Parts: sequence; structure tokens; C-alpha cells
Amino acid sequence: MTTRLEPGTSAPDFTLVDQDERPVSLASLHGGNVILFFYPEAMTPGCTTEACDFRDSLAPLQAAGYTVLGISRDEPEKLRRFRERDGLTYDLLSDPDHAVHEAYGAWGEKLNYGKPVTGVLRSTFVIDGEGRIVQALYNVKATGHVARIRKLVGLDAA
Repeated sequence: MTTRLEPGTSAPDFTLVDQDERPVSLASLHGGNVILFFYPEAMTPGCTTEACDFRDSLAPLQAAGYTVLGISRDEPEKLRRFRERDGLTYDLLSDPDHAVHEAYGAWGEKLNYGKPVTGVLRSTFVIDGEGRIVQALYNVKATGHVARIRKLVGLDAA
């Protein structure tokens, strides 16, 4: 059974390395809003679509006080290549043992071509400046997902 985080609960703290092997912790972002998205694998079609949608929406999200972070099981070297290849302008964090995925409920059983497999559940979390979950979105679709986030945080009309 996968743990699901609910709005109003504290976001699990973590420290992971980014694409340049620098440590990034949620606690260090305290006071600002964070959008944390978990994706299965860098440089795959769906993950590229989602990452580029966040890139294309980054300026208004940042202007509204949000830091965007992507998390996958990929090693920093692959994250660096992904960031460079697609011109991603936010940090990508490496969680190879999927401990942070599990803490957020973004790891568990899903269907892949009709067969149950265990892996990354594409999920996004909006976290407020006090470190509380505002939105917890599980099993999201890569396409159109960022537009939904923009509406939920009040950037676009609902």
C-alpha cells in the first residue's frame, strides 16, 4: 500500500543532489512555495513533454513565488544531459534509491501495458512556504498537466 500525502500535512523533508551534484534540501527553500514533480525517466517522450511544459511556464511560476524541482531516479550525469538537451532552467534532483519517491507516495504499483509493475507514479506536489502540502496530485498525465497546475495556483482562470 502506497502512502498518499494529503493537503495540510507536512511535506517530508529531503536532501538530494541536483544535476551538478550540489545538495538541495526542501528545508533550504522554507519561506517560498515549491512545485515538486516526480517523473519516471529523463529523456523519455512523456517526461520530456512534462519537463518542457514546466520550462515554458517557469517565468510566471517564479514571478508568483514558486521554485520548480523535478525528481527522478536518474543519476546526476543523465539529469545534466537532459537539462542541457532541452534547455531546462530549473534543477533536477537525483533519487536513485527512490526513498524520497516513497516518502511522497510517488512509488508503487501501476499498470504498464495492462501488467502490474512497481515504479514511479508520475506525481506533483505544491508546497507552501511553511512546508505544508497544498496540492497532492497522483498519477497525472504528462500532457496538459502543467496547465492544470497553473490553474490550481491561480495563474490562469479555472
